[in-house]
Amino acid sequence: MRRVLVVVMLMILGGVLGAEAQQTPPAAPAAQAPAATSRDVLTQRPISLDEAVAIALEFQPNIRARLSDYAAAKYRVDQALSPLLPQVTASVSTSRSESTSVTTSATTGATITSINAREFGDTLSAQVVLSQILFDFGKTAASTDAARKLSEVALEDVELQRQLITQTVKQAYTNINFALRLQRVAQQALQRAELNLRSARGFFDVGTRPKSDVTRAEVDVANARVDVIRARNAERLGRAALNVAMGVPADTATQVLDNLVYQPSALDRARLMEEAQRRRPEYRQAKLRAEAADAVVRRTSRDFLPDVTGAAAYGGTRTSFDEAWSLTLSLSWSIFDGGNRIARHREARANLDAAQARVRATELDIQRDVEQAQISVTEAEERIQAAQTAVLSAQENFRLAQGRFDAGVGTILELTDAQLALTQTQNTEAQALADFRIALSNLDRAVGLR
Repeated sequence: MRRVLVVVMLMILGGVLGAEAQQTPPAAPAAQAPAATSRDVLTQRPISLDEAVAIALEFQPNIRARLSDYAAAKYRVDQALSPLLPQVTASVSTSRSESTSVTTSATTGATITSINAREFGDTLSAQVVLSQILFDFGKTAASTDAARKLSEVALEDVELQRQLITQTVKQAYTNINFALRLQRVAQQALQRAELNLRSARGFFDVGTRPKSDVTRAEVDVANARVDVIRARNAERLGRAALNVAMGVPADTATQVLDNLVYQPSALDRARLMEEAQRRRPEYRQAKLRAEAADAVVRRTSRDFLPDVTGAAAYGGTRTSFDEAWSLTLSLSWSIFDGGNRIARHREARANLDAAQARVRATELDIQRDVEQAQISVTEAEERIQAAQTAVLSAQENFRLAQGRFDAGVGTILELTDAQLALTQTQNTEAQALADFRIALSNLDRAVGLR
């Protein structure tokens, strides 16, 4: 009998340890920077926007964090389901005690002192208990359904983070190209200003121009150099933002391709709205939260019903392990708990109403995002066309002013004004192209695309 009980307890212990080993989640991969070969790719050749997005989706630690959050949510589903499965416990207990009792004989009047002692072997008890909920009116099933819906919400968080990271990468990539474009414009403006300064000095040396022309040209050169410095700094900041968005060290000398190219877009508003409702993880999350809230309402409504539980215990007592067993069938029903269950059910109903309202609010937010993104794309396209026309006019105006100044009939003020107008229109064109690319990335995000 003793051998049988020991074997049973060892089998149970081994099964528990094996289940723990099987259920232990794999360690989340540590966030790490791309391998040296990947970093070499970033510095040895310009990477495309698609490559930058792919690197971010692979190495961004925020995405890895969301994946771990989803794994934790999946295990909470197992926790919610566990009460419906058999519960096995093993216990061993023993104690040693000694007590002294004093009695007086009724016939002789003598006092008798006796010592009662119990050794460990006399009180040894070991047993294995198996318990099972036979029927709980769907309480555990409702809790499991709510946990499963929340795990799906966590899964949508993964996709949401991927879309946000993709949008950040696209915007940082565009900002680098915008800074590079401004840098080229500033360099060209600096070259023109230096050429004008040489011309002004030449005219001053031969006595055909006043000293004020030279001073004005020197001011223009200094301003142009300041613009070059600002553009270079903006490029560095943009590159650091892109590197962080990709999950690589911020000081990586990442090279990018020029994406400030205008390509007319054809937008189908109805199709985009429909696609956004289907693709946006926020909308799916809102619906899942409402479904989870509904499951909680079902769970709290069944708290008013009883539980039926069966239990069986088998073991032995004393060192001889004399056989001991029991079978139990119980029905537990909390008749009144001070109104706690009623309050929990009403709270769950209120949470469900709020979750359903948020579904509609999220739907409206998505419609607003799509509409605003479309308007921004259209507005940027119109600005690009107007800016390109303005650049052509400013270039011609500067050419004429340059010719008049070189011929000695134009003033330095006229020339610098023409140069400033040309630089401003080129900057405006670059800004419109960058805004167009960023508006497209915002539209992708509004629709739920990566």
